[in-house]
Amino acid sequence: MRHFLSLADVRAEDLVGLVERSLKIARGVGPRVKPLEGKVVGVYFRRSSTRTRTAFTVGALRHGAQVICYGPNDLQLVTGETVSDTGRVLAGYLDALVIRTNDTIEEMRGLADQREMAVVNAMSDDEHPTQAVADLVTIREALGRLEDVHVLYLGEGNNSAAALALAVARIPGMRLTVVTPEGYGLPDDVLARARRLADGSGAGVEQHHRVDQLPGNVDVVYTTRWQTMGVPKSDPDWREKFAPFGVTRALMARVSKPERAGRPGTVFMHDLPAVRGAEVTDEVLDGPQSLAFRQARHKMTSAMAVLEWCLAGA
Repeated sequence: MRHFLSLADVRAEDLVGLVERSLKIARGVGPRVKPLEGKVVGVYFRRSSTRTRTAFTVGALRHGAQVICYGPNDLQLVTGETVSDTGRVLAGYLDALVIRTNDTIEEMRGLADQREMAVVNAMSDDEHPTQAVADLVTIREALGRLEDVHVLYLGEGNNSAAALALAVARIPGMRLTVVTPEGYGLPDDVLARARRLADGSGAGVEQHHRVDQLPGNVDVVYTTRWQTMGVPKSDPDWREKFAPFGVTRALMARVSKPERAGRPGTVFMHDLPAVRGAEVTDEVLDGPQSLAFRQARHKMTSAMAVLEWCLAGA
């Protein structure tokens, strides 16, 4: 039994293994086994979710597990029971608990303070690690590699961006350039962790706030919804600050590399849901460079790989 709470806790070789396993699941490679048969997976989402909740539920079922779903008010955490007591109780029933919350990973560590039930972070306020696995799978499938791939991330330094930074930092030669409005970047501690991890891998993670100084010839342009999980921003003028960071066809043309020698050019990614006309235009999201909906599919293959890694020791 293993927990999957933060990519900072996952060894580089395990992250690469999860990516490769996800690809095999997507391609139907290998015997049709049910590695989680006899297991019970709890899915506890305190916030709305279309993709991640469905991905983990369907993924667990396809792997042979039984699933029990909890709504935001179903557990007695809402009546004052402590997080650690709740974890100890659920560990007597469940083999894994998949949780999404607007709180930090520390709450999840309280649930993980037992030795019988795996806890999977399906998004916290500070990191979305399973999303980053799906991102790497999508890039690996589309480009045929992760090494020497340059990702340009535009928008807010949110939990998806934090997970992406920690993931890229583990891949030799991979680069991430994060460009955000001033005051909306990745937290300093996330950048510091990513750079420490990158020091040992030859990867590169950098951040700045100048949309007029974007790198060219990048392999991937990535953006996310500017209001993470619909949480409002305190600055009434925030939309004006974000507007120049929207991904348009003109921006894609400005930073893209052409297809050469059979290698694909620049692709576009978005973790969805998208606010069309805000962080991305329709012509980009629905255009030939977009992998956003394939990326959404890989939320399920990556969920299956993570559950298998946690419970079956794969």
